Amino acid sequence: MAFEPMAALGLMSGTSVDGVDAAVSETDGERIFGFGPRRFHAFGAAEVAASKAGLGAWPGDAGREAGAKVVEAAHVEAAAPLPGAVVGFHGQTLNHAPQEYRTFQIGDGGRLAARLQRPVVWDFRTADVLSGGEGAPLVPVYHRAALTYAGVREVTAVLNIGGVANVTWVAPECGALLAFDTGPGNALLDDLMRARTGAGMDRGGAMAAEGRVDNGIVARVLDDPYFARPAPKSLDRDAFAWVGAAVAALSTEDAAATVTAVTAASVAAAVRHMPAPPDRWLLTGGGRRNATMAAGIAGRTNAPVAPVEAVGLDGDMLEAEAFAFLAVRVLRGLPTSLPETTGARLPVSGGRISRPEKI
Repeated sequence: MAFEPMAALGLMSGTSVDGVDAAVSETDGERIFGFGPRRFHAFGAAEVAASKAGLGAWPGDAGREAGAKVVEAAHVEAAAPLPGAVVGFHGQTLNHAPQEYRTFQIGDGGRLAARLQRPVVWDFRTADVLSGGEGAPLVPVYHRAALTYAGVREVTAVLNIGGVANVTWVAPECGALLAFDTGPGNALLDDLMRARTGAGMDRGGAMAAEGRVDNGIVARVLDDPYFARPAPKSLDRDAFAWVGAAVAALSTEDAAATVTAVTAASVAAAVRHMPAPPDRWLLTGGGRRNATMAAGIAGRTNAPVAPVEAVGLDGDMLEAEAFAFLAVRVLRGLPTSLPETTGARLPVSGGRISRPEKI
């Protein structure tokens, strides 16, 4: 049965804990027909504190509800001015333990639906985890559609460098997909810069460019059993938080260079799990602006590296667009994750639908 394209609004608050991306896409859940307005709501100090205070928490833990309401208010602020017949709401991840069959994102889609007076699709990860999947990454089916929209034909790795880095390997000509978290993304570097300088990032990789890499620390990271595990696989934001202590004795420049190299080296290590080395890497997420990190990835993978803007996509909004796309897939009952993207036993159509009239 034909399904008419619709305007959907996607909301994404990632592991970098910097704010809410909001983007409108015109889609039928299989193809992309165009893009609408988008905006970014930056988290203030209170919103960052509320989100970070809950990291590691599970439902029922003390203080969680107050943080959830702060996060919801930020999403309402981001979403209210934008159109969209349905809203895809990711929420803010506090804990992710697929090996225990559980994952937790704060933010109640029912309350959001009531405030926005629009249907909200949310809680995208739980169904996948309960089906034996990693619950992440969820964007690969969108990456495939986005590359098709952009006219990309060669074997491509779309690398999203957020707090955790995840990759989608796509062979567009046959539609083949593989996806997994490669390792640390920006989280180690952002946390380091915030603690050492008060800044939230190493802008452009300038600090790392001035430092020297401690290759011993990089080697210790790559010795972690995670990197030998076959894909699909996923990570919690703080899975490699111990690296912060490992670089504590280094200068800020050397520490930045080392944690940047950790991300680049873990991306290169991911190639062994791919059916074939990608012809090129397209970077999305905040990390694509880090020239030192991009150069490290190019050098370690021996492949061309460019931001997704090189093929006409928006690296700031790709994940928000993905959750707009996934929301429409949920409405249609289409899979949002696959065995080859999360390791679930069967294709899963995750997500709960909350409608304003039922609140």
